Amino acid sequence: MAKSFDPPHVWSPFGAFSQSVISGDGKTVYLKGQVSLGPDGQIIGDGDMAAQVAQVLRNISDILGAVGGQMSDIVSLQQFTTDIQAFMGCGEVRTRFFEAPYPVTTTLEVSSLYDPRLLVEITGIAEIPLNRFIMPETAQEKHQ
Repeated sequence: MAKSFDPPHVWSPFGAFSQSVISGDGKTVYLKGQVSLGPDGQIIGDGDMAAQVAQVLRNISDILGAVGGQMSDIVSLQQFTTDIQAFMGCGEVRTRFFEAPYPVTTTLEVSSLYDPRLLVEITGIAEIPLNRFIMPETAQEKHQ
């Protein structure tokens, strides 16, 4: 299980964030950037930042759940948004998916995502304890 660490001599993070996460002894899962697409591949929450953030985090939760993981296994997130102010107003949505210790997080504003209706993309890294990890039957080895 990952542990968060906020050094006392560095500024205290606000909201659902940690300065650093220490991890080891599990299976590392690298998440592809997730956008607000439902199971049918259609955009959910067109024009609604909170709805899109919630769908993105549901997608991440579903991916982790498929391999025995939980949102608490996430150690790092990178968040890309086309409207930083609207995104920062969605802190309550994050608190529905995360509790302390929070993952380290980087948030960037970008000019656009691959579809102009998409407002946010989130990618991350999770470490799932070995006693919970489930290797998917469809997992394939990557060859160089």
